[in-house]
Amino acid sequence: MASPLKPMLATLLLLAIAFPHCQAKSKPSLSGKQAIHHAIGRQAHDIELPKRHKPKFQSGPWKEAHATFYEGGSGTFVIDDLAHLTKRPNPTSNMVFSLAKISFNIARLPAKSRGACNYKDVAGQGYGMNTAALSSVLFKNGQACGACFEIKCADNPQWCKLGQPSLIVTATDHCPPNPSLPNDNGGWCNVPREHFDVAKPVFSQLAEYKAGIIPIQYRRVPCQKQGGIRFTILGNPWFYQVIVWNVGGAGDVVRVQVKGDDKLKWTQMERDWGTTWKTSAILLGESLSFRVSASDDRDSTSWHVTPKNWQFGQTYEGKNFN
Repeated sequence: MASPLKPMLATLLLLAIAFPHCQAKSKPSLSGKQAIHHAIGRQAHDIELPKRHKPKFQSGPWKEAHATFYEGGSGTFVIDDLAHLTKRPNPTSNMVFSLAKISFNIARLPAKSRGACNYKDVAGQGYGMNTAALSSVLFKNGQACGACFEIKCADNPQWCKLGQPSLIVTATDHCPPNPSLPNDNGGWCNVPREHFDVAKPVFSQLAEYKAGIIPIQYRRVPCQKQGGIRFTILGNPWFYQVIVWNVGGAGDVVRVQVKGDDKLKWTQMERDWGTTWKTSAILLGESLSFRVSASDDRDSTSWHVTPKNWQFGQTYEGKNFN
């Protein structure tokens, strides 16, 4: 009589062999998207993914503000024109410190005044008279240089021009604080005030010159520029400065990198002051490329904008923000 143990062992052996095969067949397959994702996950180090598209700079929200004008950097009023202010109640007594001001300053009218942003020639560089000096809160140690603002007189039919027209101004200078004067009476650029200091022609297009103080609204807007970004190279063979101007889009610059066509790799420059950037890297003898980054996290790379024999004091044109 045959032992019943042998058939039982044979059956168990067959089941052990067949079970993994059945399990493999029953495992669900990856969907198309899962398979692609799985493949990318395995080979991510071999694949350079496309850069994320960054939208163009868009206008910001309107902010309530108010405006004044004064003569000189100290914030002193023009007595002949503004004597009427002393004959009425303090116009800022019911306004909060978060409001901005816009002022008129005769001292800033010379077209070639470099100001805190160090533009070589404001008029010649295409900014014209529509420029503004910003208080420290807005100026941000020069980071706001080149930014564009739309400003308009608001909610004051007595002084606002008919239709409340708006103007675009570019930040080209710093309006320094005057701690010796109260924030609401002459110390318009004191922290935490937001303040715009503009030329008389600009102020006069918004409101009557003798208004003294007007409410305004302002917002950041894209800068519309003709041609490409300009790079003016200054300094000497041991120390280099580059003034970056005519920047479109956001208008302001947060980072500048320079690269040569031979030995110099991409090198981060440091902000010297305003629109002027500096480096001690050797730039002479190389065709230079520049990469400019704006506050909206967009980059504009200008390849080989200078010849190898570029000269100090010369300006070269690159690519602007689209």
